[in-house]
Amino acid sequence: MSGGPLDDLGLHFLLGLAGQPRLGPRDRDLLARLRPAGVILYRGNFRHDLPYQGWLDELDALLGEVRVAIDRPSILVAIDHEGGTVHRPPPPLTRYGFARQWRAQAADVGDAMAVELASIGVNLSFAPVVDLDTNPANPVIGPRAFGAEVDEVIDAARRFSAAMHAAGVWTCLKHFPGHGDTSVDSHEALPSLDLDLATLRRRELAPYRALVGGAPMVMTAHILFPQLDPRTPATMSRRILTGLLREELGYQGVVTTDDVGMKAMASRLGDPAFAGQVLAAGCDQIMVCDYWTRSERALDLAAGIAAAHASGAVSDEVLVASQARVSALLARTPRHQVRALPAEHLVAHAARAPLHHATAGTDRAGQTVALRDG
Repeated sequence: MSGGPLDDLGLHFLLGLAGQPRLGPRDRDLLARLRPAGVILYRGNFRHDLPYQGWLDELDALLGEVRVAIDRPSILVAIDHEGGTVHRPPPPLTRYGFARQWRAQAADVGDAMAVELASIGVNLSFAPVVDLDTNPANPVIGPRAFGAEVDEVIDAARRFSAAMHAAGVWTCLKHFPGHGDTSVDSHEALPSLDLDLATLRRRELAPYRALVGGAPMVMTAHILFPQLDPRTPATMSRRILTGLLREELGYQGVVTTDDVGMKAMASRLGDPAFAGQVLAAGCDQIMVCDYWTRSERALDLAAGIAAAHASGAVSDEVLVASQARVSALLARTPRHQVRALPAEHLVAHAARAPLHHATAGTDRAGQTVALRDG
């Protein structure tokens, strides 16, 4: 082994497992070959048909298989866990309402969520959403946001994140530089948000300016901002990720893409240069989940990074700095043991904030809106 950055390209990946409660041969082979920095759990990775201790035992076995396959001292075990419709684990874990419903209780909810996530082996949650809920026609953010005002979003996100970190679970600010004012769902198509830089700085970037100093991870938005970069979505834009996030806002932590299998990126995912462009733009990790595409595509993306390095499109300096950021996060990441929580703790958690009872969100006019997670 040369000891160079090409020896550990797996650090640049977070993989969503296939939707089954045990590790199948395909995923086992993929994890062993790529050795990603971590995995993402989905609803199908939990045994919803079993009682509490039963599904915990199955999950513990699954995570054990994952760790053996990846063979790293530390890995990220991640999940989307925002409340509302964005909730994976079975009962009796607490299912809170949407973030907008517990803005005042953000610290209490953050603490309870982190304690419960740590009890299922999770050390990274893709939350909080720091988008501003400014567009009533937005089909994907809405009540997932803490609100429409900059100050209320910053305050709630800060309290939530601090409580999560204190209880041993990393957070991830999303979706940079902002998904709140779109009218298109990036799961289904590529949104375009025609905001000038002054407006973006005043609104969408304000939560990041206030919060990135303590943020272990930021997730990108698959959105086109024509006035910033007329051809390239934020996930692939050096002007946005390096120019704004890294240089203007001074962010030094890990940047991950949203799931690159989403339809907003479908036309670009097959381009051999795609992965190199993402890293050159300023991302550290590429998220590939079996939910939207075949997770094996991560192997092609890793080959794309190697090819971009060989061509000079991605330099040694970029790869080394990026891998150093991921490695530093992994070195600080706790490994949580799967364990049952006492019933009285769960009862107390459920009393902290409004719970989720509906199957959809509601917009400001009280109309039902379909919401996608992630």
